[in-house]
Amino acid sequence: MIGQRGSEALGKSRNAVAEAAFERVATGLVEALERGTLAWPLPAPPMADPDFPAIPPTSPQSLFEQGLGILNIDRGMFDRHLNSVVDLIVPHRMNLSDDPFEVHQKWITRRLDDVATRMLFCITTDWLAQAFDPHAPNTDRWWLSIALLNGLATVPHGQPVHQGYHLVESIALAERPGTWHTQPDAGPQHMDWNPNAVVPRLSTVVVAHEQGVEAATWLLQRLEDGPSERRLLLMEWVRLLLERPPLVKPLGLEGILMRRALDNDPEVANKVTLCLAKSVEFDRDFGHGLAQRLHTSTETLVQRGMADVLTRLFRRLGEDAIPFLDDMLASEDEGVLAAASATVGDLRFMDKERWADTIKSLIDHPLPIVRRNLVPNLREYVEFDPMDGRGILHDLWCDGDEVVRTRLRELFLRMEEVDSDRFARQISQLRDSKANLEALWELLTIRRPERCQAWTSWLAGEGDQPTTPEHPRPQSSMEAPEELPELGEALDVLDQELGFLD
Repeated sequence: MIGQRGSEALGKSRNAVAEAAFERVATGLVEALERGTLAWPLPAPPMADPDFPAIPPTSPQSLFEQGLGILNIDRGMFDRHLNSVVDLIVPHRMNLSDDPFEVHQKWITRRLDDVATRMLFCITTDWLAQAFDPHAPNTDRWWLSIALLNGLATVPHGQPVHQGYHLVESIALAERPGTWHTQPDAGPQHMDWNPNAVVPRLSTVVVAHEQGVEAATWLLQRLEDGPSERRLLLMEWVRLLLERPPLVKPLGLEGILMRRALDNDPEVANKVTLCLAKSVEFDRDFGHGLAQRLHTSTETLVQRGMADVLTRLFRRLGEDAIPFLDDMLASEDEGVLAAASATVGDLRFMDKERWADTIKSLIDHPLPIVRRNLVPNLREYVEFDPMDGRGILHDLWCDGDEVVRTRLRELFLRMEEVDSDRFARQISQLRDSKANLEALWELLTIRRPERCQAWTSWLAGEGDQPTTPEHPRPQSSMEAPEELPELGEALDVLDQELGFLD
């Protein structure tokens, strides 16, 4: 009796959620089909049975009625998707034997819109899979799925981005959703691995389908002609589609990127900057031209986006990216200056003289973040110009910024350990310019008081210049040693070999 009552209560909670979800799904289905059929007629199905020619729907109204009819008849499909969606979104803070409909009924009820959206994408995936059935393609499901996908592609986040992209890719390839072309073969680390099985390897080459590309292009064009939210979603799809080089030219992604780089909405144009790296990898000339077009934008958001991806452009465009950096360093926006100054270090891989001169030109910049971003370049600069002919270390020490001085203090202390002559030259220049060295001596006193006393005496003319202790370097006899060197001695040798490390 108790078990029967429990099952009845469980059935009531499940039925209550199912009925409410069904109403939301039915309403969302009609609304999405209404939006998706605003562009009429719909594209032809990529696949069709030659014995049964495709008959396009006569009107959007007939499509609404057909979609609702299938939803009402196929309740098994609805229940299956409802169970999978609920299991996916409910919090995993319950016993394995608990039913989510009973434990989280109120929680699910408050999130029926999310449940309905996920279920609509699941239904679209089901219908598209039936439309691309290689043995019996269902053209009726094609019209429903393409219109429904067009109507569901409304926001640049959530299911429209992730599931929507995979459906667009499936349409362009005219293959059922879930056919992953980059799925690796099962190996010893997988549960389904069979070392004795002989399975013919499937082709991993992505091949665009002519009719599928036409349908996918139609859908991309609908998004490009739509409001800002749809164009933002389009850029999310394009960014993901760039991972499939064989689809770039057939889908006309280059033209989309060029047009959206001049979009009236700065957020849309900013999304194009995230596609620059892959665009250059696909076609260097096209990527360079796209970067130049974006660089001409006067929108602050786009300029900041370009500054954020400048390091990626240096790695792919090399010296062609230097003009972008020069213009950004002359910007008046703090965000652009902060990102661009952090990218100055990339110049050293192309022209070290220009790199050092650029650091010198930024030492007196009025923005503190710019001067602080120069600090990570100091170790390489000391290796490049041991004499510090440009006076960069001296000027930065006299800057007075505590962040810059802290990093320089550590660099000087390391220099004192490994190269006393260079350290002596630096502190002599600082002393001659009346710079305050108390912060350096305080830290050196804590670490090595006897060395601090020796250096201050030397600066006062009361002693000889301290020298760097010589550490004999072990010579390899090409045989296993009887004794290993002490850890401290080995670390000292490595420090001398690798330079001034923190």
